[in-house]
Amino acid sequence: MAGSDSAAFAEGVPCWIDAQLPDVEAGKRFYGGLFGWTFDSADPADPADLTDLTDPAGPSEGAAPSEAGAEAGAGTRAGTRAEAEAAQWADSPYAGAVRARLGGEPVAALVPKRDGRMPTVWTVWFATPDAHDMADRIRKGGGQIVTTPVPVGPYGIGALAADPEGAVFGLWEAGTHPGFGGSRGTGTFSWVELYSRDTATADAFYPGLFREALFGPGVTREFGRAHISDVYPAEMPPHFLVHFGVQDCEAALGAVARLGGRVQAPPFDTSYGRVAVVSDNQGASFALLQRRDGG
Repeated sequence: MAGSDSAAFAEGVPCWIDAQLPDVEAGKRFYGGLFGWTFDSADPADPADLTDLTDPAGPSEGAAPSEAGAEAGAGTRAGTRAEAEAAQWADSPYAGAVRARLGGEPVAALVPKRDGRMPTVWTVWFATPDAHDMADRIRKGGGQIVTTPVPVGPYGIGALAADPEGAVFGLWEAGTHPGFGGSRGTGTFSWVELYSRDTATADAFYPGLFREALFGPGVTREFGRAHISDVYPAEMPPHFLVHFGVQDCEAALGAVARLGGRVQAPPFDTSYGRVAVVSDNQGASFALLQRRDGG
């Protein structure tokens, strides 16, 4: 997050994912074993995340009194800002979160559930330059705002929304954390599929929000839509399914089972690759995607 080399994302592009889990440590073992992720604190109070806010060494040795005073004042202001951001973070939904990395680049977050009644789920976040404006557009388009836009430490402003059918997704206005780092590939976000019962409503709602990301010239699509037909359980709600890239779908299923996960749907072919749907060792569903080019 803070200090990330992630690139900025255009509006409507999937820029981040997180999993709400009852046991973050168990999640670290599962996803670390499956994808090779490493983890660090996402808390801005962590000294490793404050190096861009203040110089812990204080005024430079041998500085003139006026220079030392100016440096001390700057350090005090930075320290006050860091304290305010840490307090803001403690009240945010991300308190206690860990950031997952692959090859040193940020790829996801694991977040402790604050309320056991909430679902154990992966959420996709779409980039926006103005979360408040996007929230207004969602309401006007027939969607709902689940949580209003709020600052998440120094990292950005986040909100949760639901489309007219109730499928939940996130909005992210970047601060110091634009989103994913590096390129897509094995062990990283590769696709998100919206499962919808009323495809006409979905087809009207999302292009109104994310037209350039979906239909702009030269865009790389990472967002698709599927119909929840009669072959699916009647109780399945409309939802987004996050996909992670794998080299070999069948081999990855073996790792899921060894780590305590479960196969929900065996591999099947789609227009964007070979897919299997699984759940982790705590019940969060996601998909494994083997691209046709092997990426």
